[in-house]
Amino acid sequence: MKTILTTTAFALMASTALADTITLYTSQPNADAQQTVDAFKAANPDTDVEWVRDGTTKLMARLRAEIEAGNPQPDVLLIADTVTLEGMAQDGLLTAYQSPEAANYDSALYSADGFYHSTKLITTGIVYNTGVETAPTSWNDLSDAALKGQVAMPSPLYSGAALIHLATLTGDDSLGWGYYEQLAENDARAQGGNGGTFKAVASGEKPYGMVVDFLAIRNKAEGSPVEFVFPTEGVSYVTELVAIMSTAKNVEGAQKFVDFLLSAEGQDVVLEMGYIPARDGMGVPTGFPAREDIKLMDFDPATALKDAEANKAKFTELFGAE
Repeated sequence: MKTILTTTAFALMASTALADTITLYTSQPNADAQQTVDAFKAANPDTDVEWVRDGTTKLMARLRAEIEAGNPQPDVLLIADTVTLEGMAQDGLLTAYQSPEAANYDSALYSADGFYHSTKLITTGIVYNTGVETAPTSWNDLSDAALKGQVAMPSPLYSGAALIHLATLTGDDSLGWGYYEQLAENDARAQGGNGGTFKAVASGEKPYGMVVDFLAIRNKAEGSPVEFVFPTEGVSYVTELVAIMSTAKNVEGAQKFVDFLLSAEGQDVVLEMGYIPARDGMGVPTGFPAREDIKLMDFDPATALKDAEANKAKFTELFGAE
């Protein structure tokens, strides 16, 4: 006997399938994204995840095109760009969600309105080649005239992390734009991303540099002749954030995804990947100082968003365009 499905039945099946699936857009490396999705699905076997991975700039260009076409696809975003997400929140593109897990986080690490939540910390500090005579301990050490022509750093015209680093240091009362002016006078090289900066330091081409923590610490463990310093003034940081789209088709599933990433179980996955978990009370990867010993410098996403173009213009004035 044949079963005939009515239009209502088809609609019900489609609705059920939709409710059991969330669509994720992420800038995580492929292996990290797969590990994240697999861990979530193991904890939430009734919810499937369809995911798209690309660099933040390309991913956001794709999403903007979808929004302009009136057909945004993702339910949830997982990207390392606080400034972009702050802009989206201000434009009404994100849904506020007060996750119960947020109580376990420093209030600086999530939107007060719940538009986005941090899942991991990636700090920028000082890397130096072990062949140098003097080991730096502070940001100001890199502006010493004795290091003229020996310092490299990623450009905020190229790297999102470098743009946040610039906003953080120039917003610090003890550093400010005067610090970057000193670096420019000292012939610091500012171009490309963190990878190129690290290679320049590891090779000895530029013995000192500013770079994200895991690049230096992981490569040191593999034998690279470098050391990484968390400067006395503190470190700037980018944080991979999770956010729910205002156009999400499966809000309940997206909320489950947020809660999982912020839970102790989800933060263990971050630790397994070799990053600093954003949640209080978690451990740190091998080679990192204790979480409570890492001083995070003040950072205001709204101010960074407002000043982004002016900061880029002033940086270009000092260091030139790439």
